[in-house]
Amino acid sequence: MRATLNTTFRSLAVRNYRLFATGQLVKLVGVWMMFTAQDWLVLDLSGNSGSALGIVTALQFLPVLLLTLYAGKLADRYDKRRILIGANAAYAVLAVVFAILVASGTVELWHVFVFAGLLGTANAIETPVRQSFVSELVGMSLLPNALSLSAATFNIARVSGPALAGLAIATLGIGPVFLISTALAISPVFSYLRMNVGALVRAGLTTGKNAKSSVLDGLRYVWTRGDLLLVIVVMAVVAMIGFNFPVTLAVLAKVSFGAGAASFGLLTTALALGALGGALAGSARTGRPSIYSVLLPGVAFAVFEVLVGFAPAFWVAALLLVPTGFFMIFFAQAANQRVQLGTDAAFRGRVMALYVLVFLGTTPIGAPLAGWWSELFGPAVSIALSGTISLVAALAALVWQLRRSGERMRVTLRPRPRFSITAPPAPDATVA
Repeated sequence: MRATLNTTFRSLAVRNYRLFATGQLVKLVGVWMMFTAQDWLVLDLSGNSGSALGIVTALQFLPVLLLTLYAGKLADRYDKRRILIGANAAYAVLAVVFAILVASGTVELWHVFVFAGLLGTANAIETPVRQSFVSELVGMSLLPNALSLSAATFNIARVSGPALAGLAIATLGIGPVFLISTALAISPVFSYLRMNVGALVRAGLTTGKNAKSSVLDGLRYVWTRGDLLLVIVVMAVVAMIGFNFPVTLAVLAKVSFGAGAASFGLLTTALALGALGGALAGSARTGRPSIYSVLLPGVAFAVFEVLVGFAPAFWVAALLLVPTGFFMIFFAQAANQRVQLGTDAAFRGRVMALYVLVFLGTTPIGAPLAGWWSELFGPAVSIALSGTISLVAALAALVWQLRRSGERMRVTLRPRPRFSITAPPAPDATVA
């Protein structure tokens, strides 16, 4: 047990990473509390409109679409820690103003739209910089473990945040939830300020105002790297279509199952519990994952998402969301690790910006689609359709990779189900 714990949490031995993880955990609990309360607030203000919920989600992530590649350029040119301090401080100030509006009872639907865009702008700058900053905290040898623990931190917040928000909404009302989340938002600023700058791992970086770090150079770099490009293309489709649970679960809980805020929090918590397991399952990885370690979990995620759409009752949906969350994060984390560990340090900020762009920046397209499908066909059909499209994308990429490499995939069911990949047969020797 001690050896397992030492392996799973070995990045926490680095003080700078401990500060980073603690600050992120505190902030993210508040963020997920606010997201849960915001979804419920939008449904109340809009008369249970799935389209309004989709618009708010789209506005949260539209800045990612517009600003993320530029943020990646900043990450490769300037001090990431200083950028993160500024972005988190801006987010905290905006959250304070929004919370005051909600708590005072003067909030209107257009206020939610505006602050969704403003808070999304701060996140659009912060996210790709934070993603590429992890390697400076721990170095490349610990990067796979640190990325997995960062995903685990995110999902611990995803478990506790919605659950706390559901209970708080039911007992205190929406206003106090926003006030609590605001108090937690400033935590990362103090964490970054307390870090030992001299202990950061910055070998191979070309920071400075005169460093060559154009966005176009980063795009050209990815285009010449087929191993990165395939992962990014698959992630673009699955993230845009399949990762719209903030829209679909709220409507599913309230419209399909007639559940209250606390029950909606349980659905989100079930998804996050599985996601936490998926993040911890990848923490033992010490090297770059293979392409099949990305694509096969992607297929499994899509299958379970389809099953959630066909769930006949609330408790069935909640149970199915656990493995759905597991494979969702196991897939996303393997994709993140494959991209980061395969990228040169000088390009990491821009490449991760592109990854964040397809991971989050496609939400302004997918979220309104999911909301529209929910109103047109119902939330259950919307979830099943999203899973089907994600399944087609993952299977198409898997078939393309097998044909391109000449490798063969074998499935065995006994003594336990497993996949194995065999190399292409060696060409016949010719006799001169």
